[in-house]
Amino acid sequence: MKKLLTVSLLGLAVAAASSAQARDYDHVRIGVDVPYEPMEYRTPEGELTGFDIDLGNALCERIGVTCEWIEQEWDGIIPGLMSRNYDAIMSSMTINDERRQQVLFSDPYITMPSAWFAPASLELSDANEETLAGKTIGVQRGTLQDNYVTDQYGRIASVSRYSTADDMVLDMQAQRLDIVFLDYPIGQSTLLNNEDTEYVVVGERISEPKEYFGDGFGIAFRQRDQALAERFNEALAELQEDGTYDEIYTRYFGEE
Repeated sequence: MKKLLTVSLLGLAVAAASSAQARDYDHVRIGVDVPYEPMEYRTPEGELTGFDIDLGNALCERIGVTCEWIEQEWDGIIPGLMSRNYDAIMSSMTINDERRQQVLFSDPYITMPSAWFAPASLELSDANEETLAGKTIGVQRGTLQDNYVTDQYGRIASVSRYSTADDMVLDMQAQRLDIVFLDYPIGQSTLLNNEDTEYVVVGERISEPKEYFGDGFGIAFRQRDQALAERFNEALAELQEDGTYDEIYTRYFGEE
């Protein structure tokens, strides 16, 4: 009898744990690193906006949950998810094998290349071992761009790492950096659209090899929140099907 009671109690504990893991969210907190225009940034009036923000809000509306955006610097964004400071991350996070070991990703919701950006006065036509030798390269710390530049060019160039793209831009303007490597839309908004100094894209946009550049941007969840991830996947498919996704995409990237 005691054995049967023990087994029954164990079964109830497992069921309770499974139920907790698959709990039905009605309020979803989403971690985001701001500002990275056009993906996530604040308007002059202080309103949080951007492609990730608008798409995330549309996903939450379609699912029928309320969204709360929690700002978190990139260095601590995955630890913040693990510590339950928020329930998901939607902040231009590239899906790759290294991150899959820590988090559960949604289906990709957009694919963005990376690119090299430098002052036009540097007169660089391409970025390679020969042209980057001895240069000072700026990257955001802990990103795929950081990994790529460190592995490919760390032995021939000086790599400076920054917490934010804004800090990188300031050092570019102060001529403490020769060139930076960023997600293309971030570099476009912070450098190409900069009225103070003329910057250019150096070489081609880069999205290979996959070991660095992954499979597009995804929403990250804790591994056990599979039910929540699936709700977002279903909503994403619906928004892509009914044209809502295209409307949001065009708002920030035009018809390309």
